[in-house]
Amino acid sequence: MDIIDLARKNLMKDESILSNYACKYSDAIRLRNEEEHDIRTIFLHDAHRILFSLSYNRYLDKTQVFTNSHNDHISKRMNHVQFVSSIAQFIGGSLLLNKQLIEAIALGHDIGHTPLGHFGEAVLNDISLEVLNEHFLHNIQSVRNLMYVENNGNGLNLSIQTLDGIMCHNGKISSHFYEVDRNKTVDDFFRQYQSGYTNPSKSKEYHPMTLEGCLVRFADMIAYLGRDIEDAIRLGRLNRDDIPKNISNVLGDTNAKIIDTLNNDIIYNSLKELVVNNHLCISISEEVLQAMLDLKQFNYDYIYQFSMSDDLKEYYRDGMYMLFDKYLHDLESENKKSSIYSIFLDVQKSSYIHNNSMKRIVIDYIAGMTDDFFINEVKSYQKCL
Repeated sequence: MDIIDLARKNLMKDESILSNYACKYSDAIRLRNEEEHDIRTIFLHDAHRILFSLSYNRYLDKTQVFTNSHNDHISKRMNHVQFVSSIAQFIGGSLLLNKQLIEAIALGHDIGHTPLGHFGEAVLNDISLEVLNEHFLHNIQSVRNLMYVENNGNGLNLSIQTLDGIMCHNGKISSHFYEVDRNKTVDDFFRQYQSGYTNPSKSKEYHPMTLEGCLVRFADMIAYLGRDIEDAIRLGRLNRDDIPKNISNVLGDTNAKIIDTLNNDIIYNSLKELVVNNHLCISISEEVLQAMLDLKQFNYDYIYQFSMSDDLKEYYRDGMYMLFDKYLHDLESENKKSSIYSIFLDVQKSSYIHNNSMKRIVIDYIAGMTDDFFINEVKSYQKCL
């Protein structure tokens, strides 16, 4: 046997122990055909392409909840995606799902997040609606970035299963089970992707084509609910005793306890649905689901609403609108000294520039910024006024 073939076989040896309901390596579909000289599986290659992308590197300075906290122990977006990947792979391994696909989805799921977290996303959504009559959603932007923007406008040519899991990670979990859409086609994926720009509420109801995608959606919540509480306590925004007893009595009152409770509950209930009931879903008990949703609402009421002062929100909102207008004018006037040329457009292939409106290009540029870069751009432009 050829050494390369042996190495590839070793990397795929866990496929024989994957459950019947897991996504197999042979199921992987790339949007563009390419010769596979690499020994890696397509899903592992997806994970590595995301991991080594410039967009992934910028996670390091993107807000999770608290912007400019000046505390090195407060989570950034980079921490969050790693937490999601670890939690999802642990649960997925217990369910005999494809951990390589899980890793790829988890690492890429928040690539489309703007600077300043969900606040920045809301502002860029307002801008997008005003100038393009299209919504801006970070899950849709994640897919767009990975398909059309990253790698100098060439995209990363990820598998449809990875992109679909990324697109479907966002939205409220309203039922104690989350079913897979095994009938979803590549055309269905693109229809759902396009509808995300016009119907944001519908996009939050998408079901992934793989159980691995379903699992990452749960793991996303597991990863941030308890951790956001720990960060708020560390910053003095919250006391542990503030957590309502109807939540802490079910889930616990620390991040470790919350993660452990949710992980074990999902593993037990999912195995029961998959193995006993032959129901293709990721499941959670109704009691634990209710406590999880109550915790999410508690975090919103006491953490997320107050993660940034009203004065800062107004300052950053004005700054994002100001930068949008500036960059658009720079494109219209061909101001090659602008950072939108020197940092972004000068390395993009010509087809990206020709296939996108100036307004869309500016939105792509702002969405990809880190917190510090965005803040410094605002300050720099204000000095010139």
